[in-house]
Amino acid sequence: MNSSLLSLVILLGGQAVSAQDSTVRITVEGEKRVIEANGLPDHEPGRFPNRGNPNSISPQSYRYTVPAKPVVAGAPTKLQMQSFGIAVNGVPFDPNAAEWHDDDRTWQYEPMAGGIDLGVDKHHAHVQPTGAYHYHGLPTGLIIRLTEGKPKLVLVGWAADGFPIYGPWGLTDPQDAKSPLVKLDSSYRVKSGQRPKDSPPGKYDGTFVADYEYVAGTGDLDECNGRFGVTPEFPDGIYHYYLTDSFPFIPRLFKGTPDPSFARRGPPPGVGPPGRSKGKGKGKGRPPSLGELFRP
Repeated sequence: MNSSLLSLVILLGGQAVSAQDSTVRITVEGEKRVIEANGLPDHEPGRFPNRGNPNSISPQSYRYTVPAKPVVAGAPTKLQMQSFGIAVNGVPFDPNAAEWHDDDRTWQYEPMAGGIDLGVDKHHAHVQPTGAYHYHGLPTGLIIRLTEGKPKLVLVGWAADGFPIYGPWGLTDPQDAKSPLVKLDSSYRVKSGQRPKDSPPGKYDGTFVADYEYVAGTGDLDECNGRFGVTPEFPDGIYHYYLTDSFPFIPRLFKGTPDPSFARRGPPPGVGPPGRSKGKGKGKGRPPSLGELFRP
C-alpha cells in the first residue's frame, strides 16, 4: 500500500496564513486506486480573491476511486462538466469552464485562451465558489517540484478512468525507455475560416472550445491527448495521457470509462459574481512557454 502526505503553508489574500495542512493519500485497495485529499496545493498559489475571481481557497474533502488496472473502452467518452482527474498533490484537473457565449452551450469559452478573464494564477488554476482550487492547464508549481526544473518524464496525476497522466515531456520513442525526451505536441489545431452564421462573430481564433479540431498525425498524441508506451511506473507499457502547453491542455476525452466518483453533483461550477471581462482571445489565460515555465 503506497501513500504520500504533503504539507504546506499557502498564501490567502496575499498574506501568509497558516492553513490546514495540504494532504493527499493514494492507495490501492483491491481493484481500486483510492485518492483522498483536501485539495490544497503543495505550492504557493496566486492571490485569491482577485479581480477575475472573487473566491478564497479552502480545504475540501475529496475521495475518488479509479480502476487500478484500467481498460481501454470501445470508443472515447467526452468529458462533461466534471474533473478529468486529480493531480498527485490532490488538486483536481478541471479543464472546462462554466462560461458560454450568450448562454449558447455550443460556444463554451476556452479558459486557457484568455477570451474571458477567470482570474487564473501562474499555475493555470483558480478557485470555485466552494473554495476548490483546481487546474485548467499545466500545473506549473507541481511540475517544477517534480522535475526540479529539468525535462523529465513524470507522473502528475490519475485520470477518472484510471489511466496515468504525464507531461509535458515524453519519450521520443514511446516504446524505448532510453530514448531522448521531447516536449510532446497535441494533434489539435484552430479551425480555419469564419465561424458559422448565428455564432460568435469573426474567425475561428481559439477563444471557444468549438474553435478547435483534431487532425490525426499533426502532433504526437491521439484525440484523447494520450498514447501507448512505457513509463517509469509502467515499464511494460500502458496507455497514458499527457498535459500539453496547447489545446486541449488537459484532455477532454477519456480512453477508458470514467469512474462515477468523479461525477459532479449539483449545479456546474462558476467563479461567482460578475467582474470577469471578455476579450478577443488574448489575456492572462494564455500559458507561458516552457522556457518561461522553467526559467531559473
